[in-house]
Amino acid sequence: MNVSNLQLQGLYLAIASVNNALVAKGLLTRAEVDVALKRAEQTALGDDRVMEDMNPANRDAVAFAPRFLMLANNSASETEISGFHELAKLVGQTKDHYPDEV
Repeated sequence: MNVSNLQLQGLYLAIASVNNALVAKGLLTRAEVDVALKRAEQTALGDDRVMEDMNPANRDAVAFAPRFLMLANNSASETEISGFHELAKLVGQTKDHYPDEV
């Protein structure tokens, strides 16, 4: 596996842990974290270049981080988050199709 992929896995889990800590401390609710991540996903996919120039697999790559973090946020307990591979698998299982894919 590419070392940069391993670094990204660690980064995603670190961000998920920070999000979980923010919720645990009462600074944000899970709903507020979810809204922020949904906005990030929509911003990433709303870029004209993404929709016009990228195939669906590349669009999924652009949207992976916010989708991963939303699933981590929604499946976390007060003290723990799920593992990377479990969450990454869920990203693939729960994604919708794009209009040009159907």
